[in-house]
Amino acid sequence: MIARRAKIVMCLCLASFAFICAADNVIDYGANFDLVRHVLTMDTTFHDPAIMGRAVTTPALWHLFYWLIIAGEAATALSFAAGAWKMIHARHASTAVFQHAKQWVIAGATISFLVWFFGFMVVGGEWFAMWQSRIWNGQEAAFRFCLVILAVLVFVNQPEME
Repeated sequence: MIARRAKIVMCLCLASFAFICAADNVIDYGANFDLVRHVLTMDTTFHDPAIMGRAVTTPALWHLFYWLIIAGEAATALSFAAGAWKMIHARHASTAVFQHAKQWVIAGATISFLVWFFGFMVVGGEWFAMWQSRIWNGQEAAFRFCLVILAVLVFVNQPEME
């Protein structure tokens, strides 16, 4: 039973984290919007002509990208919360029922992987060369988020003992 409770608590923590990320991005819109703007415009990169054509200089697109990040964070929070809720209700049930309750956790981990790995590491880091910026580089934080979420996903998906 302690393993089930630990899985529930970890999912609640991830839901809280993603919720706070989304809420902070709405409440203090400008703080992280600046990151998105600088990454997309590539104004703090090495200005290599071979890749500068990728820069996005349209303010409406900056806001669209930022809202996609916020929506992904909110969807992550909702998915992890739903997974925790389902596992809470299945905590005394059979192994098969508890295992089935984990589906939302898998969804939450997948969405978060899309936000922080694909969005920040692949799109921001590589396509827009965010790695070249000393000031506007969110890769390290995104990588930490990915590792924690994937570690929780691995633990949550461990088979239950009857």
